[in-house]
Amino acid sequence: MLLTFSPDARQTREFTCDCCNAPKERAWDFIYADGAPYAVYFADCYHHTDRDHDAWIDVIFGTWGAGPDEWADHVAFGCRVGPVQGQTSPASTLVTAGLAHPDGPLFGRKLDREAALQHPLLNDFWKVSDFVLENDPLVRGHLYGH
Repeated sequence: MLLTFSPDARQTREFTCDCCNAPKERAWDFIYADGAPYAVYFADCYHHTDRDHDAWIDVIFGTWGAGPDEWADHVAFGCRVGPVQGQTSPASTLVTAGLAHPDGPLFGRKLDREAALQHPLLNDFWKVSDFVLENDPLVRGHLYGH
């Protein structure tokens, strides 16, 4: 499966962190698999003033562009990527999906860690997450330097 970004949908925006008022940057885009819409991701990059910099990535799988019921099958995974004690590079940890986003049809069923570990799309989630970490310039720069 060849993953690519949408040719023209990537967006970024800056917010303020609710917990420490530091800047938070968000990138989002469609992910295509073999040329077809496959998932959407949201990556929030935090510049916390009182703890480590990290990124929280949500990936939503489902039907895209199929009409009014297109969101009925959506399922969302989430992970935190950042420093972990005893590791020299950032590590990814499954978390409840969509914590920084309101509930709604786009995210569909937001999986918690336990449900995500059992879900048949878990391996696909890690492939998309790795793709974002390696290829989204905001996320890559935030976690690994420019």
